[in-house]
This record gives sequence, C-alpha cells and structure tokens, in this order.
Amino acid sequence: MKPSTRYVKIVEWSDEDQCYVGSCPGLFYGGCHGNNEQEVFSELCNIVEEIIEQYQHEGKTLPLPTSGQDYANEMLKIAWQRV
Repeated sequence: MKPSTRYVKIVEWSDEDQCYVGSCPGLFYGGCHGNNEQEVFSELCNIVEEIIEQYQHEGKTLPLPTSGQDYANEMLKIAWQRV
C-alpha cells in the first residue's frame, strides 16, 4: 500500500468558486481546483504524492493518517441533521 492511500482525499463542488475543489485534510491545507471532477481528483492525488515525497526527503514525520475513520458516514450524519 502506498503512503498516499492513508489520507482522505475530497473533491467537492464549490458554489462560491463555481468549480470543483480538491483537498486532503490532515495532510495539507488548500488544494486544487478545476471544472472537471475527475481531473481535479487526479491532480489532488499527484499533489498528495508530491507532499509525501517532500516530507520524506526532508526527514519529517508524516501527519497521522486520515483514512479508515469512516468520515463519509460522519458527514452523512451531519448532513441529515441539517435537513
């Protein structure tokens, strides 16, 4: 398993920006954006790989993994509370 698979990657539509925005909470702030959801996800995956390589090159410890935390169901619970 690649280290990058241990981090949740999110691509969502932004009404404010009128484009898709990709982010990787826990690993870095900010992200990437674009008009094609699949292209944004691909770019996001590449950014995650690059950041992990940078951490390793600098001898820094990676942040705690965010995958395996069942975030999808937690977000669903919050969404249902708003309805």
